[in-house]
Amino acid sequence: MALQSLPSSRMAPLAILLGLLMAACFTFCLSHQNPKEFALTNPEKSSTKETERKETKAEEELDAEVLEVFYPTHEWQALRPGQAVPAGSHVRLNLQTGEREAKLQSEDKFRNNLKGKRLDINTNTYTSQDLKSALAKFKEGAEMESSKEDKARQAEVKRLFRPIEELKKDFDELNIVIETDMQIMVRLINKFNSSSSSLEEKIAALFDLEYYVHQMDNAQDLLSFGGLQVVINGLNSTEPLVKEYAAFVLGAAFSSNPKVQVEAIEGGALQKLLVILATEQPLTAKKKVLFALCSLLRHFPYAQRQFLKLGGLQVLRSLVQEKGTEVLAVRVVTLLYDLVTEKMFAEEEAELTQETSPEKLQQYRQVHLLPGLREQGWCEITAHLLALPEHDAREKVLQTLGVLLATCRDHYRQDPQLSRTLASLQVEYQALASLELQDGEDEGYFRELLGSVNSLLKELR
Repeated sequence: MALQSLPSSRMAPLAILLGLLMAACFTFCLSHQNPKEFALTNPEKSSTKETERKETKAEEELDAEVLEVFYPTHEWQALRPGQAVPAGSHVRLNLQTGEREAKLQSEDKFRNNLKGKRLDINTNTYTSQDLKSALAKFKEGAEMESSKEDKARQAEVKRLFRPIEELKKDFDELNIVIETDMQIMVRLINKFNSSSSSLEEKIAALFDLEYYVHQMDNAQDLLSFGGLQVVINGLNSTEPLVKEYAAFVLGAAFSSNPKVQVEAIEGGALQKLLVILATEQPLTAKKKVLFALCSLLRHFPYAQRQFLKLGGLQVLRSLVQEKGTEVLAVRVVTLLYDLVTEKMFAEEEAELTQETSPEKLQQYRQVHLLPGLREQGWCEITAHLLALPEHDAREKVLQTLGVLLATCRDHYRQDPQLSRTLASLQVEYQALASLELQDGEDEGYFRELLGSVNSLLKELR
C-alpha cells in the first residue's frame, strides 16, 4: 500500500516513530565520538609498575588546554564539549536539539544523593600539569605513611628483641661462652681422650656426647674431625664403664646413618663389639654393646655379611644361652627377626618396582642369613625361648618363629616341647582374649597373640 494512500490518522504515529528512531541514531553517534573530548580520566590505583607507566603515558597524552568547569543552576543549560560537570548534577540529552543539558537536582534529592559526600566546586581551572602534581603528592604521601609504619614495626621489634651482638657481650661479661654443637663435641672428645681426665670425667664426657650424636648431622660432624674413631678405640679400654658408654655413643651415632655405619666398619667397630659380647663383661656393658651392634647391622647388608663372616651368629648363640641373660635373648631374637624381614621386604620391593637386579637387592642376596641360622641351631633356640613368662617376649619370639617357619619347619614338627608350649599358650590366650571381648576390645593385644599361636599350630599339623 502506498504511503500517500494512508489516512492522516495513521500518518501521525509513523512520523513520531520515525522521529524517535532519528533521535536514537543521533544519540548513538554522539556517544561514540572520541572519549578524550568528553570523559575525565580517572585512572584506577594499581600497585604494579606496568600500570603506573600506562597511567603516566595517559596523563602525558592529555591535552594541555585548560579544563573548563560547568556551573549548574536550577534551570537546564546546554553543555559544551569538554566541560567538567560537578558531582550531583542532573544531566540529560535533549532529543529535540540533540545537545546534552545539565542542572542542579532538587534540594531534597540532592542532599540524599550526597550523604557523606562533599561537593567542592572551585572557580579556578586545572591544567594537566596540576593534576600530575596532585597525583605525585598523593603517591608520596602514601609512601611516607608506609615508611612510618615500617619504622614503627622496626621499633617494636627492637623493643621486644635484642641483637645477638649485645647478647654475646652480656654473656662475655658473665663468663658464659656460646658454643655450637660442633665445638661442644670437640671439647667433649678432647676431655675423653685426655690422659689427665679422671674416669668420672671421661664417663661424663661420653654421656653428654651421646645426647648430641642422636642428630644425623652431628654424628657426621663427629666423623669429620676424627671423633668417631676415638670413641671406637674406647671399646678397647680396660674399664667396663668406658666400654659401656663408648658403645652407648656409637649406637646412637650408627642409628639410620649410613655414612657413619660405613666408616665404623672400616674403623674396626664390628670386631670390637663382637669381642666384648664374646668375653666376660658386666650385663650392663653387654646391653649397650648389643644396642650398638643392632644399630650397625640394621639396613646395612654389607655389615650383615661381615657379621656372618666373623662368626657373629655363634657369638649371639653363646650370649643367649648364658644364665641370667634372658633380657639380652629377647633383644637378639628381635634383631634376627628384623634382619630376616629386611631381606624379605627388599625382594618384595624389587618385584613391585619390576627391577631385575637393583643394587640393594643384590647386596641382600649376598647375605646368607637363613642357612646360617639353621646351621647354628637357632631353630631350637628360638623355640625354647617361647617359654619366657613375659607376654612381650613371647610376642617377639612368635614373630621370629613365623619368619623362620619355612627354614625350620622340620625342626619345629619334631620338637615335642614346642607343641606342648604352643598348646598351653593357646589355652592361656583364649581366656585372656575372652576377657578382652567382655571389656569391649574386639581387636585386643591377647587376641593378636592367640592368632599367632593358632597360625603356628595350623602350619605344624
